[in-house]
Amino acid sequence: MQAFTRLDGRAAPLSLANIDTDQIIPKQFLKTVEREGLAKGLFYDFRFDGDGNEIADFVLNRPEYKGSSVLIAGDNFGCGSSREHAPWALMDFGILCVISTSFADIFNNNCFNNGLLPVVLKPEEVAQLMDEAKGGNHMVSVDLATQTVVSPSGRSFRFEIDPVRKDKMLKGLDAIGETLMHASDIDLYESKRALDRPWLEA
Repeated sequence: MQAFTRLDGRAAPLSLANIDTDQIIPKQFLKTVEREGLAKGLFYDFRFDGDGNEIADFVLNRPEYKGSSVLIAGDNFGCGSSREHAPWALMDFGILCVISTSFADIFNNNCFNNGLLPVVLKPEEVAQLMDEAKGGNHMVSVDLATQTVVSPSGRSFRFEIDPVRKDKMLKGLDAIGETLMHASDIDLYESKRALDRPWLEA
């Protein structure tokens, strides 16, 4: 998993509340366990019409928001089913941070497990970011070390995060990476077990 330290990028405002995981990545795109290639399905029913043509006025299709790496979302983002493909699709599209007033628990956990940073801010702060992102300047900064989001106008908002999750994100540690930090202890245990119970190695 790639470490998340500081992100300076374009922010796209998606003011809809209760965006569920089926809207983030519809079920027809869940036939793979690969993390790449899912960008095409992200917000598919919002981005494309019935003939597969881009819907021009959807925020992520608008020229000024192309290449956005931060999504400013409405309340209760990521509700619905537990599909891990949702953060995979967001990241494959290039979105590395989602800012909202609240996230569904399972989606929130899946984000941290995959290196996508979910940031919770106060309603008035999210509203401020939404308004500014709709203006001419869409650039924001998200600094995990200082736990701050800086708006296009330079306003700074502080967010809270579990210190253990923060440390893992800063170091780029997923569950496998965290386990591998104890590789020498695991090897020592396996060596001792092979000596004590050789029949298990047969």
